[in-house]
Amino acid sequence: MGFIKRFFKNVFREGQPLPNTGSSFERVTDEALETHLGVVRYGQFVLTDAVRPSYDLQVVPTQGFRHDVYNDTENKASVPVLMGAASSDYLFELFLELLDPLGFEVDVVLETSHHRNNKGHTDLYREHIDLPVLKSILYEYEDLLMNDGCTGIAVLNPNIPQEVQFDEHKLLIVYGDNLGDYEQIFQDRSVGCNEKMKFITEAEHVHSSSDYYYQQFEELKMRLGMDSHF
Repeated sequence: MGFIKRFFKNVFREGQPLPNTGSSFERVTDEALETHLGVVRYGQFVLTDAVRPSYDLQVVPTQGFRHDVYNDTENKASVPVLMGAASSDYLFELFLELLDPLGFEVDVVLETSHHRNNKGHTDLYREHIDLPVLKSILYEYEDLLMNDGCTGIAVLNPNIPQEVQFDEHKLLIVYGDNLGDYEQIFQDRSVGCNEKMKFITEAEHVHSSSDYYYQQFEELKMRLGMDSHF
């Protein structure tokens, strides 16, 4: 599958012109588009293969984290959130480090938007797995987790409760109270706090996937013993 088609396989149907939606990609030539999609470095920040920003760079990818709040309307509660982005050079190691404060036994959620017809994703749930075992499995699928724009994962301890999410956009999102340990891990990796930073999800962007990554996702699902939706 060509480089351009790989990025747009989950956005537009192949063989059809880009719709008149006001997209920054709308009138871009194939050559200019391929050049843009081939850019992986913005200053000191290096992207994974999973996503690319809008052609007009509405948000320039950068490193850092900020504080946010998730409003749980169902339970009428507000949950503190840390949202972070890190260069791909050490992104995966940072993700694994962020799992340590969750404790020895955790639950896992795999998120997939492979072959989706509509926006959104499907969640697959696995309870009670030892963190060292989980990390060992995730190391084997580092390429998938880093570079597939249709795969995300969340690891949580409902007894705390806290959750660490490594989403499809390769952002690091931590939910829960008392997030000081996670802030320290970000800072130890030179991922500083910037309350004004914007993330790639807050503007137009495109995802990358492939049939190979879909097969890898299915393998990871089986390794984690997942066979049902959450």
